[in-house]
Amino acid sequence: MDSDAVLISIKEAARITSLSRTSINEKRSAGKFPQPVPLGDKRIAFVKSEVDQWIRDRIAARRSEAA
Repeated sequence: MDSDAVLISIKEAARITSLSRTSINEKRSAGKFPQPVPLGDKRIAFVKSEVDQWIRDRIAARRSEAA
């Protein structure tokens, strides 16, 4: 399966990023987290590969700050 086609819930996004759902929503509103895919009335999901990239970007930023 194409990893760009895998959707995860906000609960799963919170679990893999160690952020709360509230923090994810605040970062989304500020444009600092991947935007969700609407699934229906009040239901969203995130593209897993975009969340994974967001995590890798945080790690890379930490490495560049330490250098």
